[in-house]
Amino acid sequence: MNRPSSLPDVSDNDDEPQSRIAYRLIEAMIVTHELPPGSRISEASLSAKLGIGRTPIREALQRLSFEGTVKIVPRSGAFVSEIDLVDQLAMIEVRKGIENVLAGRAARFAGDTERKRFRELALMFEKSAATNDGHIFVEADREFNSLVVATARNKYAAQAITPIEAQTRRFWYVHFKQFGDLQRVCTLHAFVARRIAENDEAGAREGSDKIVDYAEEYTRKTLMFFGMG
Repeated sequence: MNRPSSLPDVSDNDDEPQSRIAYRLIEAMIVTHELPPGSRISEASLSAKLGIGRTPIREALQRLSFEGTVKIVPRSGAFVSEIDLVDQLAMIEVRKGIENVLAGRAARFAGDTERKRFRELALMFEKSAATNDGHIFVEADREFNSLVVATARNKYAAQAITPIEAQTRRFWYVHFKQFGDLQRVCTLHAFVARRIAENDEAGAREGSDKIVDYAEEYTRKTLMFFGMG
């Protein structure tokens, strides 16, 4: 497929639905502002650019609309939603409880394969902190979130956290470099990854709360900078 270099490397897998591949690629374009807030999304252009049919593109846009990242206007088309800064605090309030449940359940149910991967992700977070490489964090964090949800085995919590994670990724990409601390957030994530790998449910829950507390801290810094705090 002919994809821009800024998009994540998604290998062609015949077992993976085209709509899911389209979803990941389009979301990455939105998160990185290749498709900036307010811009109109052309199904035809995306289909040509990504080498994916228009039906999977349309299905991906419907999912992104459900998550609030895309707004579909009847007879006008699809547009990238604006980032609502104030709404971030409301999402954090809900996010804390859901992620606490997910982290605890992931630690409880993680088997040998999951535990091994969580240890590997902890090393990736620690490498990101040591090298101050935000790209490593982004890739590790994306897989970490997906693995926590899959390992937790709770479809209701998974459905609840998906749209929140979509919005927080956009917020992170735009504002974290200015107001966040990469070493600190990597250390917090590595801690949770290791607690899950050790089937330490209480430790995973405690670490998850600390991640969200920190997210609230840098979100408030961002809002204060823009005079919204």
